Amino acid sequence: MKHVLYTIMLLSLATGGSAQPLAFPGAEGFGKYTSGGRGGKVYIVTCLDDEGPGSFRDAVSQPHRTIVFEVGGVIRIKSPISVSPNITIAGQTAPGDGITIYGERVSFSKANNTICRYIRFRMGEHGKDGADALVVAEGHRMIFDHLSVSWGKDENFSISSMKVVGGPSDITVQNSIIAQGLMNHSMGGLIQSDGGITLYRNLYIDNRSRNNKVKGINQFVNNVVYNWSVGAYILGGSAFKSFANITNNYFIYGPDTRSKAFTRGNENFALYAKENYLDENHDGTLDGRVIGKEEYGIVKWYDRPFDFPVLPETSAPEALAWIVKYAGCTVPARDQVDQHVIDELLSHGKKGKLIHSEKELPTKGPGTIRNGNPKKDTDRDGMPDEWEELHGLNPADPADANGYIVSDIYSNIEMYLNSLVR
Repeated sequence: MKHVLYTIMLLSLATGGSAQPLAFPGAEGFGKYTSGGRGGKVYIVTCLDDEGPGSFRDAVSQPHRTIVFEVGGVIRIKSPISVSPNITIAGQTAPGDGITIYGERVSFSKANNTICRYIRFRMGEHGKDGADALVVAEGHRMIFDHLSVSWGKDENFSISSMKVVGGPSDITVQNSIIAQGLMNHSMGGLIQSDGGITLYRNLYIDNRSRNNKVKGINQFVNNVVYNWSVGAYILGGSAFKSFANITNNYFIYGPDTRSKAFTRGNENFALYAKENYLDENHDGTLDGRVIGKEEYGIVKWYDRPFDFPVLPETSAPEALAWIVKYAGCTVPARDQVDQHVIDELLSHGKKGKLIHSEKELPTKGPGTIRNGNPKKDTDRDGMPDEWEELHGLNPADPADANGYIVSDIYSNIEMYLNSLVR
């Protein structure tokens, strides 16, 4: 009976009234129907090495995989990594304090139909000059959930094509922290595509500019932007036609803030906006006000939202409170770097710093990420024996990872992955 009720609950969460399953319960926006590595092989990351069997680099080198971790810690990479298509990266499976990828950029360009959850991508001062920490230049149907992305030397996290038209499409970034792009550039991200990009419930903090710079079709909902310098949300600044819903976000001045929340708009930027808040007084108290229509500058106003995917919106203050508790890679645990920027955010204007190097931080880099003890997995199918036994599966049969015993919505291994997070 317990399994039946669990399945009914997941059906409601997974479909939102549609027969097509969500990437996972809680997936939202343009990328919510991504299927990732569903039905493919399970690959277990067994070491923190930069390359070779059992490494993260090897794991993402081939398509049609669900990637789980039996180690936690910092994976120090010496060269960029490119992710293959049709992959699920399940960082929530890592023991200890989870996984940090540190040292170079990671590219999801052409990684069509990929799910990535609960991973920290921290590039750093030794990464390639002019490179983003995380980038999507081409590709469709992707969802990034509960990531922590920082220390890029161009942007931190860009979803952008030089052509804009025909660029990346049907992509969601949600519940994530995008922080501390390295000076002298220090940018949050370029979001440039006509293919539909959702930015939902993210924290952009200590990025000098481009939080984000947007061209094309964009949903910007329930985000928080803190301590930018010369550009929070940049409204295109281009002859390219853009269409955006910008609602219930919170913009908070920090010690480095020198410009308005919205800049560089023109009549090519079509906008629906409401209930965006601004706290500009640096007084240590969250006491923002609703941003007036005139403060968006020159745009083409729409009185009704564009027909983008419906999101479960809250007020901007409620979104901020949620982000403080849950944004970023919080499973298995929020790391020292993320806790540092959350503490800055909670100063409500008094703390915050644009940095040139991660060595300036109290952690002097990625900090301590503890390993832990993986659970016993006899058949190496990514599901611990105890979980399989609890749900009527065979701990000696690796084939049941892709079966539908526990639910007829998600495969057995997806059910296990979903059970690890709220």
